[in-house]
Amino acid sequence: MSDLKCCVVSCDRPLNAAYWEAQYEAKTTGWDLGQVSPPIQMYADTVADKNSRILIPGCGNSYEAEYLLKQGFSNITVIDIAPTPVSFLKEKFKNHPTIQILLGDFFEHKGKYDLIIEQTFFCALAPTMRQKYVWKMHQLLAEEGILSGLLFNRMFASGPPFGGSKEEYETLFTAAFQFIKMDLSENSIAPRAGSELYFELKKNRQVVVNLYALEGELYSESMETLTEKLLTIDGVLNVSINGNFADVLLVSKNEITIETLQQVIAFDEKYTIKKIKN
Repeated sequence: MSDLKCCVVSCDRPLNAAYWEAQYEAKTTGWDLGQVSPPIQMYADTVADKNSRILIPGCGNSYEAEYLLKQGFSNITVIDIAPTPVSFLKEKFKNHPTIQILLGDFFEHKGKYDLIIEQTFFCALAPTMRQKYVWKMHQLLAEEGILSGLLFNRMFASGPPFGGSKEEYETLFTAAFQFIKMDLSENSIAPRAGSELYFELKKNRQVVVNLYALEGELYSESMETLTEKLLTIDGVLNVSINGNFADVLLVSKNEITIETLQQVIAFDEKYTIKKIKN
């Protein structure tokens, strides 16, 4: 478990269903702890409402779900893109009607949840997906919903897993969520001690969170200019552009018209922006 690498093929391959299924078939699942992560177990023990609607994305073997079931939670949904862990869980929990096990793409999932548990899902996504992650989490959480779990507080030479820092995460989640906690985990398993952040984020229901597709030849300097210009729009609270300059996450006090956005980015006629629908 000390080796967090999971690639058995080139990590340049798309991180799609076929990729993750290959990891399970090769039994190269270095992210699998074989148990519920201690920080998540500790948090679960504080959740009083056993009827809370709980989602675990990228669930894998889902020791978290197993623990929740043993604690009497009655409304659990897990989802994974790889068929192998889903088939395993469906057999394992076939006599448990209180858990729903789904095979599919998290980003196409619909529903409302009181709690979403993050355990090695964020770090399994390409970093260019992080803006989309924030957008989707905000969509799926109920008005008072909580996103809680673990994030890596370190970088990796390649990935997955992909790491990051507290500063990066704070910038990414700002305004879309209220920060309850984001600190170095005090009870991670030994191989990950000192390299994990435990966090609890509450959905900010007073904001609008949208994702936009951006087209045009962008580079780091123009991205900075574009970010600055979007932040000048009245009501805009946070702007985050992903690493390949294709997605723009925008958090605002109110809905911003596409006409307003297009006008702001018209400093370069090559740029166009289009809202990504749910």
